[in-house]
Amino acid sequence: MKAQQIAPDIIDTYLVAVTGFNAGGGNAWPQWQYNYPDGGVITVFSNDVAAMGAVPMFTLFQMPSLRGGDVTVINDAPFMAAYWAQVKLMYQKIAETGRPTLVNLEPDFWGFAQGGAPGGDPAKLPARVSTVPECASQPDTAVGVVGCLLTLGRTYAPKARMGFPPSLWSGDPDATGTFMAKLGADKADFIVAQTSDRDAGCFEDPNPVPNCANRGPGPFYLDENNVTTPNFNQGINDWSIVRSHLGGLPILYWQTPMGVPSTTPGGTPKHYRDNH
Repeated sequence: MKAQQIAPDIIDTYLVAVTGFNAGGGNAWPQWQYNYPDGGVITVFSNDVAAMGAVPMFTLFQMPSLRGGDVTVINDAPFMAAYWAQVKLMYQKIAETGRPTLVNLEPDFWGFAQGGAPGGDPAKLPARVSTVPECASQPDTAVGVVGCLLTLGRTYAPKARMGFPPSLWSGDPDATGTFMAKLGADKADFIVAQTSDRDAGCFEDPNPVPNCANRGPGPFYLDENNVTTPNFNQGINDWSIVRSHLGGLPILYWQTPMGVPSTTPGGTPKHYRDNH
């Protein structure tokens, strides 16, 4: 970034997997920094980001570690015991840096929860929560999971600011905002709005790479005249609806594709078009 004279305000990194429950193999995030105690990746990354004059951000992505998008993992006692231990470690290591830090809590999971909750009610999704001493008063449901993620953050990392990422693929904006409010996401500090997980051109490619396959017919490229679907106004309106359910929290747009605008659909790997 320095060589390119890029001076970002925020630099984000993922914290992935739960030790002992990583179906994908390899180490979970606490062991990534081999020459540091567990969780050292937070120390190293935070220091590097601070040296760039930016605010560190961590995206906690532990839920898929065991069974992908299976929401029943939150009621798996061994998995959740390890899960909560790492959440606490994350906040403790953030606190040790002494820096204001942003935390994005479990992208995609809340979309799967919305689809899996009986009657769209997260209070009907059982979970292991009250075994965490700091969260003994929280309900043993998905609502309690959200409450405990916030409680541990407020307890151990008072300079951290936390946000939840609604998944608009799980329902229309009104239904998604309603579900997130039922979870208690309005008690966070901000909303994480995922722009798109890939360049539009990658989805447009007639022979897409695996990560861009089976995404439907599109269109994916935004109409810059705000006439046809999808377009910029629609995106802003959708997130405004979600925000109206969450107490008007500020929105952080996240995971924005790096492709460049073009009138030619598609592209090639690392050179796809996008205008998000």
